[in-house]
Amino acid sequence: MNLTWTFWLAFFGLLLGHGLPGMLTGALIGLVIDSLRQARRPRAAAGGFIGPLFALLGAVAKADGRVSEAEIAVAERLMTRMGLDAAQRREAIEAFNTGKQPTFEVGRAIESLRQWVGLRRDHAFPVLDVVIETVLAEGPPSPAKMAILKSLAAALRISDMELLALLAMKGYVWGGAGAYESRGGGYVPPRRSPQGPDPYVVLGIDRDADERTIKRAYRKLISAHHPDRLGDLPEDLRRRAEARASEINAAYERIKAERGFK
Repeated sequence: MNLTWTFWLAFFGLLLGHGLPGMLTGALIGLVIDSLRQARRPRAAAGGFIGPLFALLGAVAKADGRVSEAEIAVAERLMTRMGLDAAQRREAIEAFNTGKQPTFEVGRAIESLRQWVGLRRDHAFPVLDVVIETVLAEGPPSPAKMAILKSLAAALRISDMELLALLAMKGYVWGGAGAYESRGGGYVPPRRSPQGPDPYVVLGIDRDADERTIKRAYRKLISAHHPDRLGDLPEDLRRRAEARASEINAAYERIKAERGFK
């Protein structure tokens, strides 16, 4: 991050005679301004995140010891949907192969994606959606794959409940209310729900939530996930955001129909 405002406001706070308190106050205000500028800065459609994203997909695919054809197919479909040119495709393939190596540092790829997303949580969700597609490529995920996914979610400031909602949109649920259940200390993977996405999990609410809570949760979600807010997001990630907004709308309509309110 270019800390231009942080430096100058700290300097002026000191220059105006307010000493250390003035410098710290100026630095804090400047840091907020610099963070907002970083979050709003225009970015190339795909540049800056192709490498770390596909490297992370490679690491997820290899996390349980073997890269399957289904996981390779997910990466290839993503390259096609993103419209990568020949050079970008080579970069993506090389990054995917790098991510499969035992010496690959997953944390560095996650940090690069965190920096690319910045403060744009609306950009964090489509990135997570891409990784979830690889995590679920072979069905219920292994503990190692879920560990990478949870680390990415935490770095992008996505809560366990929000991650559960993304998984629910893919038709996966845990057996109970817990986000990551265990029995006798063992890992219990999410399972595919025959009824499709659970509308209450999608909205992040309890089943006994009242009408006001349901409406408030829906308005907050649809506002945060509306595709019109996405700015310079690459086209494939924008389509994912549109699909997620549709799932939120569908979940809300299902609950309204069940509860009988408008």
